[in-house]
Amino acid sequence: MKLGFIGSGKITSSVVTGICRSNLSFNKIILSQRSKSVSQKLKKKFKKISIAKDNQEILNSCNWIFLAITPSVGQKIIKNLKFKSNHTIISFISTMTLPQLKKAIKVKAKIIRAIPLPPISLKKGPVPIFPPNRKVKNFFDKIGTTVEINNEKLSKNFWSTSGMMAPFYELLSTMSNWLVKRGVKRDKAQKYITSLFVALSEDAVVNSNKDLKFLVKESQTPKGLNEQGVKELRKAGFYRSIEKTLNSILKRLNKV
Repeated sequence: MKLGFIGSGKITSSVVTGICRSNLSFNKIILSQRSKSVSQKLKKKFKKISIAKDNQEILNSCNWIFLAITPSVGQKIIKNLKFKSNHTIISFISTMTLPQLKKAIKVKAKIIRAIPLPPISLKKGPVPIFPPNRKVKNFFDKIGTTVEINNEKLSKNFWSTSGMMAPFYELLSTMSNWLVKRGVKRDKAQKYITSLFVALSEDAVVNSNKDLKFLVKESQTPKGLNEQGVKELRKAGFYRSIEKTLNSILKRLNKV
């Protein structure tokens, strides 16, 4: 298996890192020159990586093609590339639908849309894919947790929630800064906050077969600190604001 990446930004770096740290079997990874610093860094860090002179070389040399470019770049360059019918094409492009990809790619190849996130470099995190595909599912299960979607329209909901990564990190930053302002050293503050939320997330995963409202309830005691925290945030509209932001992001995606 030869893997080719068109685009070499943050997501490519994360996915390639996850692949190289996994037990996936592959012959070679070929990267595009776009963002040379990322490509060169990955080449120095891992074996079996080379950098192509242009995007067509990637298509000519690889059987799995990953489209890791922005929607605007995708609209410009994909139509000018010569794909093969035996390619497996995995698109990370957020707002190019399957019909749009098929039209641009022109040949009847297997095309799958996927939504990997940066923690995939740690072999962690969900990877929604559409349409379901056994080989692609098995691939991403080695570096994350694949979630198969049967309806492309539903995939936009997953794209919307992926837009909440930066707000999550902002929450961690805000809480860490709060501790720092009260005299805690930054390294200790950040270690505490990040460790706390890792533990909470792992607990949520273990209990993910239950309604998450169970965890909300179980983490509170009458008149306790957590009861105060959730009540005040609800009253302030914190959670309604999150839902409003998700609706706004989804509305933007639906316009495409």
